[in-house]
Amino acid sequence: MTEQLAGYAAFGIYIFIILAGGALAVFSKNLVRSLVGLIVTLFGVAGMYLLMAAPFMALMQIMIYVGAVSVLIFFAIMLTRTDCEAKFDIKRLLKSAVPAGIAAATMVLTIARSRINFTLPQEVSLKVIGKALLTTYMLPFELISIVLFVAMAGAVALGFERRREKE
Repeated sequence: MTEQLAGYAAFGIYIFIILAGGALAVFSKNLVRSLVGLIVTLFGVAGMYLLMAAPFMALMQIMIYVGAVSVLIFFAIMLTRTDCEAKFDIKRLLKSAVPAGIAAATMVLTIARSRINFTLPQEVSLKVIGKALLTTYMLPFELISIVLFVAMAGAVALGFERRREKE
């Protein structure tokens, strides 16, 4: 009973971390603070993986998303940043609310539909996952790294171009 209460408490703490980080990411006017909110949210998700007894997924969450992707986003923000901060515009927010709502509804319906025919997968060892990443899924795995590299190179190119325009 005590372990169950501890599990519920940890779940509540991770939910709070995720929601607080998400609120900071969405409502902050400063892009760097928004990125910090995203990082806090991603740490909360890693905690959820730990609650599901998936330490490998928690470690990958931290290494890939908190480490690599957040650093990539940070460099993109720093290299493409303009002198003026983006101002909160309610008209633009309302105009984007309809497409965002349609996208959210589509995702929810897709997830709900997939849950109807869901069967629990068999447990897979890390050795099998590693072998699959280096054989069957090698091309997608490498393509992801190329996409991240191209995004970083594009951010650097945009940053240099804007600096040249200022001079």
